[in-house]
Amino acid sequence: MNSKHLNDLMSFLDDSPCNFYAVKSISERLDNAGFTRLDRRDAWNLVKGGKYYTTQNDSSIFAFVVGEGPVEKGFKIIAAHSDSPGFRIKPNAEMISDGNILKLNTEVYGGPILYTWFDRPLSIAGRVILKSDDPLNPKTRLVKIDRPILTIPHLAIHFNRAVNEGNPLSKQKDMLPVIAKLNDIAEKDNFVLNLVAKELGVDPKEIIDFDLSLFDTTKACTVGADNEFLTSGRIDDLEMAHAAVTSLIESKQGEMTRIAAIFDNEETGSGTKQGACSPVFTNILRRINDCVGGTGETYLRAVASSFMISADNAHGVHPNYVEKQDPTNHPVLGGGPVVKINANCKYMTDAESSAIFKTICERAGVPCQFFVNHSDVAGGSTLGNKLTSQIEIRGVDMGAAQWAMHSARECASVADVDYTIAAFTEFFNV
Repeated sequence: MNSKHLNDLMSFLDDSPCNFYAVKSISERLDNAGFTRLDRRDAWNLVKGGKYYTTQNDSSIFAFVVGEGPVEKGFKIIAAHSDSPGFRIKPNAEMISDGNILKLNTEVYGGPILYTWFDRPLSIAGRVILKSDDPLNPKTRLVKIDRPILTIPHLAIHFNRAVNEGNPLSKQKDMLPVIAKLNDIAEKDNFVLNLVAKELGVDPKEIIDFDLSLFDTTKACTVGADNEFLTSGRIDDLEMAHAAVTSLIESKQGEMTRIAAIFDNEETGSGTKQGACSPVFTNILRRINDCVGGTGETYLRAVASSFMISADNAHGVHPNYVEKQDPTNHPVLGGGPVVKINANCKYMTDAESSAIFKTICERAGVPCQFFVNHSDVAGGSTLGNKLTSQIEIRGVDMGAAQWAMHSARECASVADVDYTIAAFTEFFNV
């Protein structure tokens, strides 16, 4: 199946094994597109039509193109998130088992499907903090070991004959990855720190701390008789982050300010300084307003005129579990963007915002679908209603349909990659 943006998305997925690398990859794309990086500690000198971006915690990123019109014309916003469920390495992680087998103590991040992580070629990526002359501003380096170095071995069926009848898993016991067979038990001391230091080419004594995650080293690829499906880790929500940034770069200038906001920690509730529940985004909006001559009054008028697309992938109907979906709303892979609706307001979608997004899809020549929870199944929430606790903005929750959400390996539609970017680009252009 031909796709304009598929290869770029797969490269982005492969280059983004964790939240920090997702932001690094996005930053590089923005740099190449002529965007200027801003430090939030500096004074900002923005001009209308200017292209800028700024980051928070190295794990969230906010890119924007200042509108050509009066600031009170408002903002067009697409929000997504950089994080995915998985495993983080704990401090003092080294644990020795029989035969000098070294395993690592990890903590589950978010809500992964645990058993999908067994028996895969895994590695380590994340952020490393180094000493500097200023204790309040240490140095930061990113590290990604581009080869498989870990695995989480499953217990053989011979020791658990009922494994296929249901297999409760302990996050602390069953899910610990193996990293090495040591010649001497003394080698375990600071094994991870020494490994990371070697990878970075620094003295281990220079490392103060780290934020390190496991990732599946298997590359993104297509499957299906006509290559119609995409399979990869972290499709939720890097597919939407990629679409948001790509459409911002490819869209044309207009009167309203266009923004791609990629938050961190959505998978754990967004309650961090880089998450959607923090004031980071409203502070950026106010700063844009102020830097182009706006006032408190123009800011409030701008918000009232604005619209946001909260982009987080949706559950496509599963071919083996059709009964899990709502009886009359069956979003399918390849059927276009999915508008997400919840009567109890766990999504920000209402009739007006749904109508706006459907109209945008029609103008873009893109099909549109609906996701509503089965009434006997409690649903989750995402960025939209978290952001409306910070800013009273109109908006819609949507995403591309996918299977196996929160698996180590998820599956989506190739067609929906281009459908989503076309809809997002039309949104920025109208």
